[in-house]
Amino acid sequence: MRRDLFTEDHESFRELAHDFVEKEVVPHYPEWEKGGRMPREVFEKMGSLGMLGMAIPEEYGGGGMPDYRYNVVLQEESAKALVTLSTVRTQLEVILPYFLHYANAEQRTRWFPGLASGALLTAVAMTEPGTGSDLAGMRTTAVRDGDHWIVNGAKTFITGGMQADLVIVVARTSTDPDNRRKGLTLLVVEDGMPGFTRGRELEKMGCKVQDTAELSFVDVRVPAANVLGEVDEAFGYLGHNLPQERLTVAVGSVAQARSAIGAAIEYTQSRKAFGTPVASFQNTKFELAACSTEVEAAQAMLDRAVTLHVDGELSAPDAARVKLFCTEMQARVIDRCLQLFGGYGYMMEYPIARLYTDARVARIYAGTSEVMKVIIAKSLGL
Repeated sequence: MRRDLFTEDHESFRELAHDFVEKEVVPHYPEWEKGGRMPREVFEKMGSLGMLGMAIPEEYGGGGMPDYRYNVVLQEESAKALVTLSTVRTQLEVILPYFLHYANAEQRTRWFPGLASGALLTAVAMTEPGTGSDLAGMRTTAVRDGDHWIVNGAKTFITGGMQADLVIVVARTSTDPDNRRKGLTLLVVEDGMPGFTRGRELEKMGCKVQDTAELSFVDVRVPAANVLGEVDEAFGYLGHNLPQERLTVAVGSVAQARSAIGAAIEYTQSRKAFGTPVASFQNTKFELAACSTEVEAAQAMLDRAVTLHVDGELSAPDAARVKLFCTEMQARVIDRCLQLFGGYGYMMEYPIARLYTDARVARIYAGTSEVMKVIIAKSLGL
């Protein structure tokens, strides 16, 4: 169906993204999957092309265009090529907004050029062992000591944690018995700070090209100059960025589901069973027609949400609705497409298998489907 989301500038960026993915990502992707990450020099190539700094002000080497639709284009083009761009999505859409919204002038001068060029990689450390969606239950602490904060704690499931130069750590800096949400602070821990160690690199079912790590902080002395925003106010910051984070997951879900249909069409047209192409069977046609309809419905919902977000009007309940619908749709569509591959769909040499395993986490991270339902139910007065 016709989409009205993008301008000529976005389509020019799409050409750049398409060419980059085809030339610099696709040929090397199997190797990166085995290695568990995208090499740092690829981030720097993206930075040199301006792909990482679109939202960063021009005076720091960025493009000065904080338009979320450029991020959408980047995800769509990578999904179209049946690949992902490692931790780029997390860096641009989940972590960069914290720097853009809360970094002071000195911090911008110190970090923004490296973020725009791809020289500085980032991670955000929220999740702790035993603490998932309950952000107020965090146990990592930061205690003031002169011009420093002393950070102690452990984090897990940290996307990009093994490569990150800057890690935004959410820590408890005070306790208010009447308000569990008060007292959380964002502190930027830098690679090489004594006491900051990277533990296990976690082995995942899917998303093999992005590393996921356990991080440990033992008496890490973090300069007070590395506090992002105001002390004790981080819970509000985290909530402010969650709609975009959830929208980001939905963008990937729709793009990857669409790619699964394309892969299934190509396979069933070339694969023969009982002497005729699998695509000629009525069941194949009906399954793909139903999948296509689901994707188009999700795309319409998603594009409306992206427009609202660009206009600064996407609410938390609507972001939850979009994430819930699009990720559940992704699961149904990719599963049905894989079925059309038969036994070959279960083999990792076929991209449909990777799409299947990668898709499973979409209903978990950035808030599970169950958490999305809780948010939506509250908006209904339930």
